[in-house]
Amino acid sequence: MRNDEVSRWRTSSYSTATQTCVEVGALADGAAVRDTKDRGAGYFVADRGQWSAFIAAVKADRFVR
Repeated sequence: MRNDEVSRWRTSSYSTATQTCVEVGALADGAAVRDTKDRGAGYFVADRGQWSAFIAAVKADRFVR
């Protein structure tokens, strides 16, 4: 995928006070994620099902901090 296929890159409002941010961009059938500090390094993509599963896991607090 090319970078111009990703639309509406945004950073979480929770990350305004930290230097460890990621941005999420909309895709036709999913999402793209990149490092805010190194946007030129590329991004990874998740289809709609993968992204939904990831968000559900975050909301369920299934990740160790």
